[in-house]
Amino acid sequence: MNAKDREEISKFISELEDIKSRIETKRDDEQNKFDNMTEGLQQTERGQAMETAVSAFDDAIGDCENAISNLETAME
Repeated sequence: MNAKDREEISKFISELEDIKSRIETKRDDEQNKFDNMTEGLQQTERGQAMETAVSAFDDAIGDCENAISNLETAME
């Protein structure tokens, strides 16, 4: 892999780190909204949907971390 390719992959990594950070912010916002609901509301369909969203955000964050790791390995 040449220097130009490494530079391009490095940009991909930076973009993924930015996306991961933005997803973490959305996840935290959704988690805070859920946490601020009463226990009764947390058990409603809306509350359950919020919990599902938080879990999906966690999965997306993990996927970003895996992609970053794989790109870093590719650059070695």
